[in-house]
Amino acid sequence: MNPESNPDPAAGHPARLAVGVIGAGRAGTALGAALARAGHHVVAASAVSDASLRRARARFPDAVITEPSQVLRRADLVLLTVPDDVLPGLVAGLAATEAPLEGRMLAHASGRYGVTVLEPAARRGALPLALHPVMTFTGRGDDVDRIGGTCFGVTAPDVLRPAAEALVIEMGGEPVFIAEEHRDLYHAAIAGAANHLITLVAQATDLLATAGVGNPQRLLAPLLSASLDNALRFGDAGLTGPVARGDAATVAAHVAALEAATGTSAAAAAGAAGVAGAGGSAAAVAAYVALARLTADRALAAGILKPADAERLLGVLGGRP
Repeated sequence: MNPESNPDPAAGHPARLAVGVIGAGRAGTALGAALARAGHHVVAASAVSDASLRRARARFPDAVITEPSQVLRRADLVLLTVPDDVLPGLVAGLAATEAPLEGRMLAHASGRYGVTVLEPAARRGALPLALHPVMTFTGRGDDVDRIGGTCFGVTAPDVLRPAAEALVIEMGGEPVFIAEEHRDLYHAAIAGAANHLITLVAQATDLLATAGVGNPQRLLAPLLSASLDNALRFGDAGLTGPVARGDAATVAAHVAALEAATGTSAAAAAGAAGVAGAGGSAAAVAAYVALARLTADRALAAGILKPADAERLLGVLGGRP
């Protein structure tokens, strides 16, 4: 182990560490660069694709590019920044080798997993950490700047919580501790919000283009920015629009317009959910109907929508799912 490192996992602030990155993708290079900015040294990295190799060499010019077990041998802290489906096999493979694990911190960046996935390595003395940045990375040079102020979903054994917290703070992030048993729910929430938001916005852009709007992004940007702000500040109380107002006739007109654009009835679209296509696909009808029902349910529960108005809306939308 690097003689400059602090092997005490309970220490509140880890000393300068030799850092290894296994999986030099977008997240791995951003986190490695953030740790380097904080004064640690990225000494080794592994990568599979040509793009990852180029990224690792550009971001970590002093690091040795090598295979995972050799990254482990050189580092005090190893970032396991590989896809979720690859992570269990990688950990099992490292634990099965003769590579030294005892006393080394292994930190993955998966939102789905806590520290249980690292158990094979922990049985051999590794110090397990789950440090998931709640941020999307693009692979550009400014990714490391996005970490500033970003929350990290952190899961760690009690004795390692101070070290996990210190690492996140050093990277410029804010640690939010997530219980092991809640990792899937935590990840479903943030992945659904971030990924489905992009789908909704892209679909709205396509529909506006079909309606003849020349610059849909310009039209949507102020509205969506305000809606996001309202949602984060006020929750369901920030709901506006025809569903929250109980305007059943307007909602019926929306469904009819979408059906006309797709040539599909709402009932048929519900059975064709998942059909590929852009804004004019049958899935657009099914998505509108499903989200309008969910919005009506939440508005009703929040006292924004009256029961009688909700019944009329649900009649337009085909009844409760």
